[in-house]
Amino acid sequence: MARFNSLNKIWRSWLRIQSPRRWVVPWTKPYKASLLILCILVAATSSWHLLLQPNIRPGIPAPFDSIAPKNALVEDSKALQQRTSDLIQSTFVQVIDQKESTQLKNRLKRQLDELELVATSNDAERIGPVNLNKNEQLWLSTRSPETRSNWEKEINLAAEKMLSQGLIKTLALDQFKESASLQLLKLGSKENPSRSLGSKVIANTLHGNSNVRMDPVRSQKLIEELITQQGIPTIKVNRGDLITKKGEPISSQAFDVLDHFGLISRTPKPIEWFKSFSEALGSCAILLLIMRKEKPCLQARHGALALCLLLITQISKLWLGSAVSPLTVIVPPTLLISQGLGSTSALVWMAISSLIWPVPINEIGEGRILVTSFVAALVAFQGGRMRSRAQLLQMAVLLPFGALIGEWLLLRNEITPANGVWGRLAPNSEELISEALVLGAMLMLTILLIPILESTFGLITKARLMELADHERPLLRRLSSEAPGTFEHTLMICGLAEEGARTIGADIDLIRTGALYHDVGKLHAPEWFIENQTDGNNPHDQVNDPYKSADVLQAHVDEGLKLAKKHRLPRPISDFIPEHQGTLKMGYFLHKAREKNQSVAETRFRYKGPIPRSRETAILMLADGCEAALRSMNTTASDEEACTTVRKIVESRQRDGQLKESSLTRAEVELLIRAFVRVWRRMRHRRIAYPVGSVKKSYPA
Repeated sequence: MARFNSLNKIWRSWLRIQSPRRWVVPWTKPYKASLLILCILVAATSSWHLLLQPNIRPGIPAPFDSIAPKNALVEDSKALQQRTSDLIQSTFVQVIDQKESTQLKNRLKRQLDELELVATSNDAERIGPVNLNKNEQLWLSTRSPETRSNWEKEINLAAEKMLSQGLIKTLALDQFKESASLQLLKLGSKENPSRSLGSKVIANTLHGNSNVRMDPVRSQKLIEELITQQGIPTIKVNRGDLITKKGEPISSQAFDVLDHFGLISRTPKPIEWFKSFSEALGSCAILLLIMRKEKPCLQARHGALALCLLLITQISKLWLGSAVSPLTVIVPPTLLISQGLGSTSALVWMAISSLIWPVPINEIGEGRILVTSFVAALVAFQGGRMRSRAQLLQMAVLLPFGALIGEWLLLRNEITPANGVWGRLAPNSEELISEALVLGAMLMLTILLIPILESTFGLITKARLMELADHERPLLRRLSSEAPGTFEHTLMICGLAEEGARTIGADIDLIRTGALYHDVGKLHAPEWFIENQTDGNNPHDQVNDPYKSADVLQAHVDEGLKLAKKHRLPRPISDFIPEHQGTLKMGYFLHKAREKNQSVAETRFRYKGPIPRSRETAILMLADGCEAALRSMNTTASDEEACTTVRKIVESRQRDGQLKESSLTRAEVELLIRAFVRVWRRMRHRRIAYPVGSVKKSYPA
């Protein structure tokens, strides 16, 4: 009796055939630990406000309507802070700085000593500390030691009195002389040389100096006394007054009133914090999972880049508060991720960064989040497709203007009621223009940073692929000159692989660039490969050693990887070098070896791999295998014959297990076969043979 499989088994079997397993880049434990730490930091940052900050604060939209429950006089903290700031600038208490006074006394002593040197010197032109007139010079030279001692005591006493009263730097020199002269009344009249000379010495010492400093403790006490005398500013609140209206920004006065009535919670909310923390942590995990599903070859540092950008966004919001616009901190990272990791990853990142925005969205309280999401989604779609730096620069210039117009239409539309939420929160034109300019500057900075981040995090953008595909690059130029046959073979492979990638929606730029470099390892011995042999001599026939020939074939993979590392090719490009051969058999040399020894192991004549781990490398393997067969077919062959030939090659790769980790489905494989045949159809076209006419000879007249 015939047995029929259950529908469930048939479905699962079909799924296994249609969707082969995909190879995923393994992450080491240190990398996993680093990513976990980043996820925790993002979650902690986004939920921080529930632990240490009040549930509401000035500047954010009010989450509820609040009515004053009773009459009250509330201290106006903002007005008090402003009054205190004004008093600080104009009110302060100064005290004598004893250290500065001691330094000035020592300076006076030095000047008196220098004056004594002038008096005892025989050099009439000796320069002293002050200018002397004739009477002062005569008195200075004829005074007795007792007179000198008494004079210096009077000088020091006068300086001590002046220092005890405090000095200011801006007092004029003649005022200093007058003040010093008044302190020296015991020395006689103003014309007395001892008094005039003493006033000169004191003025010259003290002028331009100050021995007072501000005392912060006494100054603060004075400010408090003045504020008490003037009265503390208060807000008069009557019972039933509307304090805040839901959706409107909270003013500082409204915040003080809410705080006075105990409507602001300052205690930690562990349950709400845990919910917010778990939500953010789960969002980070979802971001990494979707990124890995979209790109199985995703490296840990790629995930770290996305998480770091998410962390920077959250820190910027907490640091700058309501002053920051989500447009300027979400759109630029979205452009960066779309360029390096693809549109899907950028869309997911944008969605998560918007959802875990630290300030809750109260109705349309963060209305610009909606505009930001729309603009960021546009950037995610277009950024992943842009293939040159010039296109990115155009976006950086045009996008801010588009965002400006969009915000103006949405937030300032005339049909919006003036008392509605949109109307109340609509920014003015100056804010919109400033935001557009900041967005343009941030996009420009992002474009400048992309080449640096490409090498730091191993990103590979469309623009980078276009640059690597330039035939004038040193490695490709060397391939075209030293191994021209291999280079022509490479160009043929490019045509097949590009058409295949275009048919199934694979990355055309990646496969084009990877195809150009997949055989660069043949540069180590180009004459050992038949496409480069022009004189008919085959080194393999001369050596007649299948083992050595197999080693040469394997060496073109190993040497290619060395060249890729030397020329700093990105990993997605260098992966094409080993994966385009996978673990295929070197059938010809295996046959030669078994002619001599039937017990030869097949593994000895297989490439080391790995097998293709992406659709792009698998397409290149199939194109590489079909290129020679298609080119050798007769130009009169039909499409059915070409399709049969290609299908045999593809099925042999499938039976050999080369495509099991490439994620190519049966439908995609069939589309690839037809794409290769279409390219062959273009390659086999014939040209009309033009007749060559006889050349007429011309003779001189």
